[in-house]
Amino acid sequence: MIDQEMNAYWKTVVDTIHDGIMIVDTGGTIVSVNTAFESITGYSRDEIIGRSCTILHCNTCEATREKADCHWCQLFRIGNVRKQSCVMMRKDGRYLHILKNAALLHDAQGKVIGGVETMTDVTELIEKDTQIEAFRRQLRAEDGFHGILGSSAPMQRVYDLITNAAQSDAPVIIFGESGTGKELIARAIHESKSTQQRPYVKVNCAALNESLLESELFGHVKGAFTGAHKDRTGRFEAANGGDIFLDEIGDLPFSTQVKLLRVLEEKVIERVGDQRPISIDVRIISATNRDLKRLVEQGNFREDLFYRINVIPIHVPPLRERISDIPLLAEHFFRRIQLKSDKKINGIAKDAMHPLMAHAWPGNVRELKSTFEYAFVTCQGLMIQPRDLPPDIIGKSKALPTAIGAEGTRDDTKKRRLIEALEQAGGNQSQAAEILGVTRVTVWNQMRKYGIAAKQNRFIKERQ
Repeated sequence: MIDQEMNAYWKTVVDTIHDGIMIVDTGGTIVSVNTAFESITGYSRDEIIGRSCTILHCNTCEATREKADCHWCQLFRIGNVRKQSCVMMRKDGRYLHILKNAALLHDAQGKVIGGVETMTDVTELIEKDTQIEAFRRQLRAEDGFHGILGSSAPMQRVYDLITNAAQSDAPVIIFGESGTGKELIARAIHESKSTQQRPYVKVNCAALNESLLESELFGHVKGAFTGAHKDRTGRFEAANGGDIFLDEIGDLPFSTQVKLLRVLEEKVIERVGDQRPISIDVRIISATNRDLKRLVEQGNFREDLFYRINVIPIHVPPLRERISDIPLLAEHFFRRIQLKSDKKINGIAKDAMHPLMAHAWPGNVRELKSTFEYAFVTCQGLMIQPRDLPPDIIGKSKALPTAIGAEGTRDDTKKRRLIEALEQAGGNQSQAAEILGVTRVTVWNQMRKYGIAAKQNRFIKERQ
């Protein structure tokens, strides 16, 4: 009677424990489990008892069974298992991260009659650790150069220009196609100026009509026009002592160009509806994706204004001219979207990187970001595959040589990218392969094909 009561007590204790408990015989057949085991694995007692423990697909057990001349179970081979991390599969196919301990069971004569295993589900902890590491990678990635990502030679030249421009108060103009990150460049120039707090004001010249734009830039006095119920400070006054960023300056109305020229020459502004000059000390940083010289020739942009704002020009390269930066940017956008998404997508498949490297990217970095937003919607697996990318990228992935035809043939382009990647990697072919999104063998084969030799971490084209 006492033994029966004790057995009942122990069953209650075992079913109260939060860790899963499984007892197997010497052949690996499951003979008993507790309630926590059912909750963790999704199998009921009726479903699991009498089945082989291999049904759980534990990765450490499978690895043990694959070894030659080895007992089918690590527990029965070494006698115990302590704090072993493993991955096993639930009934619904989901994988769990488990921390398990196990020991042999003996009868009264000391003969092994089975084994007992406890399992702690640490999936949530592992996922949190993974997320924390993702945040760390994200923070490291965002460090870059004032938040600008890219380590290619063209971007290094841009960084040098930013640093030099920050030491001057002369006007800066940033040229670049749409989506190249001109606003980031302007912000970097401002932030590189000094550590002290200085105003930074930005205005999109294409977003407002002529009358509203002048009021926005220079301010107005009460009664200057219908709706002007009180005096208003303009953006130039707000930026006094700092920088003002005029985005899309090529869309500036002709009449406003005249007033802007006066600001540059005399360092004064006048509010709309007022003739009293207001002295200001503002450095102008402008940006455009248009050809200002052509606009000058067409009579749509003042020549004298062009030369006043074109003191320190910075040309931001399009993405197709810095292909080696694509893996870094792709990883950055993937991690950012991953942190905001509920989908369990682990990474970018190597096959998916090839069309990304080959695409012409007319929308530049902005298009690359949109590509990953699209991929996260369409991806149904654990890795982003080529089929998850937008159709125009897959269909037009061979368009790059045509897009950069002025720079050479397809082979010339490959050779240029390879040399750039090798220089960036300091001669390390494995790192160069990661930059290009190919294997180390591919890098080695291309070096032979294009006659590129590594000598003292510098790369020269061997004479044919």
